Amino acid sequence: MTIETERLRDRVAAELLRTRDRTTLLTEAVDDGDLVAQHSPLMSPLVWDLAHVGNQEELWLVRDVGGREPVRQDIDELYDAFQHARRDRVALPLLNPAEARRYVAQVRDKALDVLGRARLDQGRRLVADGFAFGMIVQHEQQHDETMLATHQLRSGPPVLSASPPPAPSTPVTGEVLVPGGPFTMGTSTEAWALDNERPAHQVVVPAFHIDRAAVTNAQYAAFIDAGGYDDPRWWSTAGWDHRQAAGLVAPAHWQRDGSSFVATTFGRTEPIAADEPVVHVCYYEAAAYAKWAGKRLPTEAEWEKAARFDPATGRSRRFPWGDASPSPSQANLGQQHLRPAAAGAFPDGASPLGVHQLIGDVWEWTSSDFHGYPGFAPFPYREYSEVFFGPGYKVLRGGSFGTDGSAVRGTFRNWDYPIRRQIFSGFRCARDA
Repeated sequence: MTIETERLRDRVAAELLRTRDRTTLLTEAVDDGDLVAQHSPLMSPLVWDLAHVGNQEELWLVRDVGGREPVRQDIDELYDAFQHARRDRVALPLLNPAEARRYVAQVRDKALDVLGRARLDQGRRLVADGFAFGMIVQHEQQHDETMLATHQLRSGPPVLSASPPPAPSTPVTGEVLVPGGPFTMGTSTEAWALDNERPAHQVVVPAFHIDRAAVTNAQYAAFIDAGGYDDPRWWSTAGWDHRQAAGLVAPAHWQRDGSSFVATTFGRTEPIAADEPVVHVCYYEAAAYAKWAGKRLPTEAEWEKAARFDPATGRSRRFPWGDASPSPSQANLGQQHLRPAAAGAFPDGASPLGVHQLIGDVWEWTSSDFHGYPGFAPFPYREYSEVFFGPGYKVLRGGSFGTDGSAVRGTFRNWDYPIRRQIFSGFRCARDA
C-alpha cells in the first residue's frame, strides 16, 4: 500500500465516522415516538431514514465491495426508496428504533472491516479512489439533511440547537457582470463526483448580470406587501395554478404579525431576520419574485460559471474561493448554524467576481430542467440520476446550511419538483447583460 492509499483510507474512515455522528445527533434528539411518527406526508419517518442509510451501506460496501454475506437481506424491499412513496412508509413493518440502531451499527462494523482490506488504488472503478465509500458518505449526509428538514416540519418544543451564524463583516449589495464566453462546466476529475456532474464539457454562456447575494427576507417581504401573490402577471401559468391550488401567500413557516412577519424555525417562532436569505420558497415563488423585480432566475450554466469561473486564469475552480474543501470561514454548511447567514457573513467564500455565499446557506433555484450532460453515462446505477431527467424537475445549486461539505461542491447538482418548499431552498436573480 502506498502512503497516499493509507491517507485515503484514513480520510474515508474519518468521514464515515463523522457522518454517523451527525446521524446519531439527529435521531437521538427525539424520543422513539417521534422517530416512528410521520411528521409530514412529504417526509419519511426518521426511523426509516436511519435504517435506509444502513441498508445502502450494506448493499454497496458490505455486499458489493466486500463480497460479504448479507446482514439483513430480508429488509431490502422495505428500504428501497423506489418501492414505497414517502407518505406510505409509516405503514410498513419497519425496524423499530432499537432494531434500526443495532442494524446500522452491525453494518458499520463490517463496512469498516471492508475498508481496511479494500484496494483503493487499483481495480474496479467503483472502488478506485474510494468512490463507493465516498458515495455512501454523501448518501448518508444527504439523508441527514432530509432528516433535518423533517425536524423543521415536526411540531413540539425545540430539540436541536446551534450557535447563530456570524454577523456580516462586509456590505454585499447589487450585482456583478459575468463576462460572456466559454467555461468548463462539470467535472471529469473530481474523485467523488456523482454521475450527473460528469463529464466536464465546455459551455459558451453569453454575458449576464447576477446578484451578489441571495434574495433576502426583507426583499421578499416587499414582494408580498406589493401584492405579488395576488397578481398573476408575475407568475407562469403553472405557477399561478399552483399558487391558487396550494393557497400560497408567503414562504413556508411564515405568519403575519401585524405589519411584519414571524417564522417558525425548528420549533422557535421569531421575527424574520431582514438581511438573511429567504428560505422555504418553491421554484414558482422564486420565478415570480424575479419577474416582479425585473429580472429572472439564472440558468444552471450561469450559476456554475458565476461560482467557478476565474477570469484571471480562465479555469474553473472546485469552489468559488478556490480548490480547497470548505472551511467554517468560507461557507455555512453542516448545520453548524440552524439558519442561513446574512449576506457578507462569509467574505472568504466569495468568487473571483465578487459573488457571495454561492455555497451553503440556501439551495438556489435555477431556471433549468434536470438533464444529463453531453456524454452522460449512469454510474453506478441508473436510479441515482437518470430516472429523474426531464422537464418535471428543476435544478438547485450550492447547498444549504443543512448540507455537509462532503456532499456539495461547485459542480454538485440537486433537483426537485418545482412545487417543493420543505427543502432549504432560496434563490438569487440574474438578468441579461
